[in-house]
Amino acid sequence: MEHLLPSVRETALLASEDRIAKLCGDSWIGYSRAGEAITQLEELFRCPKCVRMPNALIIGPTNNGKSMILERFRCRHLPHQSLNRKYEIVPVVIVQMPSDPTLNRFYSEMIGALGSPVTVYKSLVQCERVAIRLLELTQTRVLVIDELHNVLAGRIQKQREFLNVLRFIGNKLRISIVGAGTREAYLAIRTDDQLENRFTPIILPLWQDDQEFMRLLSSFQTMLPLRKPSNLLDPEIRMLILTQSEGTIGEIATFLTKAACVAIRSGKEYIDKETLLQVQYRSPTERRRTSESMLK
Repeated sequence: MEHLLPSVRETALLASEDRIAKLCGDSWIGYSRAGEAITQLEELFRCPKCVRMPNALIIGPTNNGKSMILERFRCRHLPHQSLNRKYEIVPVVIVQMPSDPTLNRFYSEMIGALGSPVTVYKSLVQCERVAIRLLELTQTRVLVIDELHNVLAGRIQKQREFLNVLRFIGNKLRISIVGAGTREAYLAIRTDDQLENRFTPIILPLWQDDQEFMRLLSSFQTMLPLRKPSNLLDPEIRMLILTQSEGTIGEIATFLTKAACVAIRSGKEYIDKETLLQVQYRSPTERRRTSESMLK
């Protein structure tokens, strides 16, 4: 099984159902865009405190790897006990912008992410004060806000309030802020000239049939615990994967994981075109059309 990474070969020796269970878990597939994004986040983390802290905005379609990159970055800087053991140090905090955004809910999310058992307070002022104080005590260096595009779900006045809060947190604490979201997140930041100048965009475009995509498929071949080598780089197979997934890494991973399960259960132990066609998988567009037809 030389086609697999040494760490995967042990998994490939497991029984079929055990391997399938392993496939259902999250796994990191390295590729150059993700590596470049993490490098830029690490530069923010190491940046000394200054008047205008640099920020970043990770922009990409839904299910194209933004959250996995953020989690990978967070895992490099896990919480740990302070020297005086009074407080836990939380170098990187990840919060999700609520789908129905209000400042109270946003601050509550932040307070919860910082480990406080109490997340709801009577007034916005108190909620803000607690959140800011916790960020100071835990010595947070980078605040990550996922699903930042949800800001646009609020009215114009609420959107401006949120953008003012981002500027306030960055200025007061002198920490870097990383936003992540779809193209709409960039449109939200663009409405504030001062913020736009501070946020460096990190673009995660849809995948194309190019050398980068071939390298990604090569990585999958070494990570899927199949006992025989697959030829995912075959032009016909490659195009089938790209077309069905519609170019997002989350869908590519889902499609190939399902195909690997089919290959294991069938005893074939490798993925070919026939295996891909047997997979119970529908593209995002097909799923949307099905849902829309059922709602009519």
